[in-house]
Amino acid sequence: MLEEPKRASLLLRSVAKTIDLIIVAAAAEMIPRAGFFAGLAYLLISDGLFNGKSLGKQLTGLKVVSIAAGKACSVRESILRNLVLCIGAALWRIPLIGWVITLLVVGFEFVMLLGSKEGMRLGDEIARTTVIEEIKSYNTEGEKKCS
Repeated sequence: MLEEPKRASLLLRSVAKTIDLIIVAAAAEMIPRAGFFAGLAYLLISDGLFNGKSLGKQLTGLKVVSIAAGKACSVRESILRNLVLCIGAALWRIPLIGWVITLLVVGFEFVMLLGSKEGMRLGDEIARTTVIEEIKSYNTEGEKKCS
């Protein structure tokens, strides 16, 4: 009998996205000029890499899956689901107005996530994806299986 995947909690999703945003900020600071754009590119495609797991999601045990296909998020779906946040992150560079717009975008995404029965933010609705806690399989001795 297969277990139904468990939807990711708000806390785990927030921690994973924070880790990804720290990576973006680090890239922007460490590599002048190009780092900001490299960070935005990472933010756009990160959920489509590594079998539906950005670095933040790998560390928190989460995975982005396509609702229609039931398998890991593709790069295309990752771009669709993260485009709204990327626009907000790009506008952050504009003093005052950009900061307000970015906070509004993030706030809107957060409110959508809280208000959704399915636990989906706007980006998930657009890309038809959802975030689940990855199911870990163990052998009879309680050791994690290599797959």
